[in-house]
Amino acid sequence: MSHTVITTSTTTARTSGSDGCLNMGYTRTIPGLLKIGQMLALLVTFLCVHCAYGWPSWAAFQYFEVVALWFFVVLLVFFLMHLFRLQGKMPCINWPLTEFFHYALGTILVLIASIIGAVKASGVSALVVATVFGFIATFLMSVSLWTTYSVSCGSQPTGAAV
Repeated sequence: MSHTVITTSTTTARTSGSDGCLNMGYTRTIPGLLKIGQMLALLVTFLCVHCAYGWPSWAAFQYFEVVALWFFVVLLVFFLMHLFRLQGKMPCINWPLTEFFHYALGTILVLIASIIGAVKASGVSALVVATVFGFIATFLMSVSLWTTYSVSCGSQPTGAAV
């Protein structure tokens, strides 16, 4: 009688400089790149509106400025949460659904602000640039809305076997 012994071993490798707290790989994923692009577009939008002289419609561009800054800050918070893996430390919040609602509201409000800005820009070049970047941010937020919809509201497998 011959006997065969099979042994398996498991090795765990850590990359140098990685302490397990910082998730730098997130910056190279599609959601991470989308968030970076949205933050840059909203930051340029805010700075162009804030630094422009001679607003033709003060209330419209003040609304545009507030919307751009608000969604920039919230995107920065979400980005830092993904970067430092803070979702796991707060499991009481459904983070994919929270991001979905953020993108839904952000897409609508930034689109409205960009349309109003495009109508009221009156040839002021900084405001025209702000509206262009507002539309870019709207497009990127709608792409993120679509991808988070498939994660948070897509079909969920049931435990029942047929």
